[in-house]
Amino acid sequence: MDERKHLVFAEVEKLLEAAKGSRNAARDRCLLLLMFRHGLRVSEACGRVLSQVDIERRVLHVARLKQGLSTTHPLRGDELRFIKVWLVERARMKPETDVFFISERRRPLSRKTVWFMIGRYGELAGLPVDAHPHMLRHACGFALADQGADTRLIQDDLGHRNIQHTVRYTATNPAWFERRWR
Repeated sequence: MDERKHLVFAEVEKLLEAAKGSRNAARDRCLLLLMFRHGLRVSEACGRVLSQVDIERRVLHVARLKQGLSTTHPLRGDELRFIKVWLVERARMKPETDVFFISERRRPLSRKTVWFMIGRYGELAGLPVDAHPHMLRHACGFALADQGADTRLIQDDLGHRNIQHTVRYTATNPAWFERRWR
Protein backbone atom coordinates (compact mmCIF):
# COMPACT_ATOMS: atom_id res chain seq x y z
CA MET A 1 0.00 0.00 0.00
CA ASP A 2 1.07 3.53 -0.84
CA GLU A 3 1.99 5.66 2.22
CA ARG A 4 0.65 8.98 0.87
CA LYS A 5 -1.43 11.12 3.21
CA HIS A 6 -3.54 12.69 0.47
CA LEU A 7 -5.57 11.71 -2.55
CA VAL A 8 -4.96 13.06 -6.03
CA PHE A 9 -7.83 14.56 -8.02
CA ALA A 10 -8.37 11.41 -10.12
CA GLU A 11 -8.72 9.38 -6.92
CA VAL A 12 -11.32 11.78 -5.52
CA GLU A 13 -13.25 11.33 -8.76
CA LYS A 14 -13.02 7.54 -8.31
CA LEU A 15 -14.40 7.86 -4.77
CA LEU A 16 -17.34 9.89 -6.08
CA GLU A 17 -17.92 7.30 -8.79
CA ALA A 18 -17.75 4.44 -6.27
CA ALA A 19 -20.50 6.12 -4.22
CA LYS A 20 -22.83 6.26 -7.25
CA GLY A 21 -25.71 3.83 -6.88
CA SER A 22 -24.95 3.12 -3.21
CA ARG A 23 -27.72 3.08 -0.63
CA ASN A 24 -26.84 6.61 0.52
CA ALA A 25 -25.47 7.93 -2.75
CA ALA A 26 -27.05 11.40 -2.53
CA ARG A 27 -25.66 12.09 0.93
CA ASP A 28 -22.32 10.40 0.44
CA ARG A 29 -21.49 12.03 -2.89
CA CYS A 30 -22.44 15.45 -1.51
CA LEU A 31 -20.32 14.84 1.59
CA LEU A 32 -17.29 13.66 -0.39
CA LEU A 33 -17.42 16.59 -2.79
CA LEU A 34 -17.84 19.23 -0.08
CA MET A 35 -15.08 17.71 2.08
CA PHE A 36 -12.72 17.78 -0.91
CA ARG A 37 -13.61 21.16 -2.40
CA HIS A 38 -13.67 22.99 0.91
CA GLY A 39 -10.98 21.06 2.77
CA LEU A 40 -13.38 20.11 5.54
CA ARG A 41 -12.19 18.10 8.51
CA VAL A 42 -14.47 15.15 9.31
CA SER A 43 -15.82 16.95 12.41
CA GLU A 44 -16.48 20.10 10.37
CA ALA A 45 -18.45 18.08 7.82
CA CYS A 46 -20.40 16.12 10.45
CA GLY A 47 -21.18 19.28 12.42
CA ARG A 48 -22.43 21.24 9.40
CA VAL A 49 -25.93 22.70 9.89
CA LEU A 50 -28.48 23.73 7.28
CA SER A 51 -27.95 27.48 7.82
CA GLN A 52 -24.27 27.10 6.79
CA VAL A 53 -25.28 25.94 3.30
CA ASP A 54 -26.84 28.86 1.44
CA ILE A 55 -27.94 27.67 -2.00
CA GLU A 56 -29.69 30.98 -2.79
CA ARG A 57 -26.47 32.98 -2.36
CA ARG A 58 -24.37 30.03 -3.59
CA VAL A 59 -22.08 30.04 -0.55
CA LEU A 60 -20.90 27.66 2.14
CA HIS A 61 -20.15 29.12 5.56
CA VAL A 62 -17.18 27.20 6.91
CA ALA A 63 -16.77 27.28 10.69
CA ARG A 64 -13.28 25.88 11.27
CA LEU A 65 -12.27 23.84 14.28
CA LYS A 66 -8.87 23.82 16.02
CA GLN A 67 -8.85 27.65 16.26
CA GLY A 68 -8.92 27.83 12.46
CA LEU A 69 -10.11 30.91 10.61
CA SER A 70 -13.76 30.62 9.59
CA THR A 71 -14.59 31.72 6.05
CA THR A 72 -17.31 31.82 3.42
CA HIS A 73 -16.65 29.82 0.25
CA PRO A 74 -18.46 30.04 -3.09
CA LEU A 75 -20.38 26.95 -4.20
CA ARG A 76 -19.86 25.79 -7.79
CA GLY A 77 -22.53 24.37 -10.07
CA ASP A 78 -21.76 20.69 -9.49
CA GLU A 79 -21.71 21.25 -5.73
CA LEU A 80 -25.10 22.95 -5.87
CA ARG A 81 -26.53 20.02 -7.87
CA PHE A 82 -25.21 17.49 -5.34
CA ILE A 83 -26.53 19.61 -2.44
CA LYS A 84 -30.00 19.95 -3.99
CA VAL A 85 -30.25 16.19 -4.62
CA TRP A 86 -29.22 15.52 -1.01
CA LEU A 87 -31.63 18.11 0.41
CA VAL A 88 -34.57 16.45 -1.40
CA GLU A 89 -33.56 13.07 0.03
CA ARG A 90 -32.95 14.58 3.48
CA ALA A 91 -36.38 16.28 3.49
CA ARG A 92 -38.05 12.91 2.75
CA MET A 93 -36.46 11.57 5.93
CA LYS A 94 -38.13 14.28 8.06
CA PRO A 95 -35.26 14.65 10.56
CA GLU A 96 -35.77 16.48 13.84
CA THR A 97 -32.35 18.15 13.64
CA ASP A 98 -30.84 20.98 11.61
CA VAL A 99 -27.62 19.02 11.07
CA PHE A 100 -26.93 18.92 7.33
CA PHE A 101 -25.59 15.37 7.01
CA ILE A 102 -27.71 12.77 8.77
CA SER A 103 -27.68 9.00 9.09
CA GLU A 104 -30.41 6.61 8.01
CA ARG A 105 -31.64 6.84 11.60
CA ARG A 106 -32.15 10.58 11.05
CA ARG A 107 -29.41 11.51 13.53
CA PRO A 108 -26.25 13.54 12.91
CA LEU A 109 -23.78 11.54 10.83
CA SER A 110 -20.94 10.28 13.03
CA ARG A 111 -17.22 10.63 12.40
CA LYS A 112 -16.93 6.84 12.65
CA THR A 113 -19.50 6.36 9.87
CA VAL A 114 -17.64 8.80 7.61
CA TRP A 115 -14.31 7.03 8.26
CA PHE A 116 -15.89 3.67 7.44
CA MET A 117 -17.68 5.03 4.35
CA ILE A 118 -14.58 6.65 2.84
CA GLY A 119 -12.51 3.54 3.52
CA ARG A 120 -15.15 1.36 1.86
CA TYR A 121 -15.48 3.61 -1.20
CA GLY A 122 -11.69 3.65 -1.45
CA GLU A 123 -11.69 -0.15 -1.59
CA LEU A 124 -14.51 -0.21 -4.16
CA ALA A 125 -12.64 2.36 -6.26
CA GLY A 126 -9.46 0.27 -6.12
CA LEU A 127 -7.37 3.10 -4.68
CA PRO A 128 -3.70 2.28 -3.95
CA VAL A 129 -4.02 3.87 -0.47
CA ASP A 130 -6.22 3.22 2.56
CA ALA A 131 -8.48 6.23 2.13
CA HIS A 132 -9.66 8.21 5.15
CA PRO A 133 -11.42 11.58 5.62
CA HIS A 134 -8.36 13.76 6.26
CA MET A 135 -6.96 12.70 2.88
CA LEU A 136 -9.72 14.79 1.27
CA ARG A 137 -8.58 17.89 3.20
CA HIS A 138 -5.00 17.35 2.06
CA ALA A 139 -6.25 16.65 -1.48
CA CYS A 140 -7.89 20.09 -1.43
CA GLY A 141 -4.62 21.80 -0.50
CA PHE A 142 -2.63 19.96 -3.16
CA ALA A 143 -5.33 20.52 -5.82
CA LEU A 144 -5.32 24.27 -5.10
CA ALA A 145 -1.51 24.31 -5.35
CA ASP A 146 -1.69 22.35 -8.64
CA GLN A 147 -4.01 25.05 -9.98
CA GLY A 148 -1.43 27.71 -9.10
CA ALA A 149 -3.09 29.09 -5.97
CA ASP A 150 -0.86 31.25 -3.82
CA THR A 151 0.17 29.83 -0.43
CA ARG A 152 -1.80 32.60 1.35
CA LEU A 153 -4.96 31.73 -0.59
CA ILE A 154 -4.57 28.06 0.35
CA GLN A 155 -4.00 29.14 3.95
CA ASP A 156 -7.26 31.13 3.92
CA ASP A 157 -9.17 28.38 2.16
CA LEU A 158 -8.13 25.72 4.68
CA GLY A 159 -8.48 28.11 7.64
CA HIS A 160 -4.87 27.73 8.83
CA ARG A 161 -3.77 30.40 11.30
CA ASN A 162 -0.11 29.43 10.88
CA ILE A 163 1.25 29.40 7.33
CA GLN A 164 3.69 26.64 8.32
CA HIS A 165 0.72 24.26 8.16
CA THR A 166 0.09 25.37 4.57
CA VAL A 167 3.52 25.35 2.93
CA ARG A 168 3.48 21.54 2.59
CA TYR A 169 1.08 21.96 -0.34
CA THR A 170 3.30 24.33 -2.32
CA ALA A 171 6.82 23.39 -1.14
CA THR A 172 7.40 20.56 -3.59
CA ASN A 173 4.74 21.29 -6.16
CA PRO A 174 6.20 20.83 -9.69
CA ALA A 175 3.26 22.71 -11.26
CA TRP A 176 4.31 25.86 -9.41
CA PHE A 177 7.86 25.63 -10.75
CA GLU A 178 6.58 24.94 -14.25
CA ARG A 179 4.59 28.20 -14.33
CA ARG A 180 7.34 30.26 -12.73
CA TRP A 181 9.36 31.11 -15.88
CA ARG A 182 6.75 31.51 -18.57
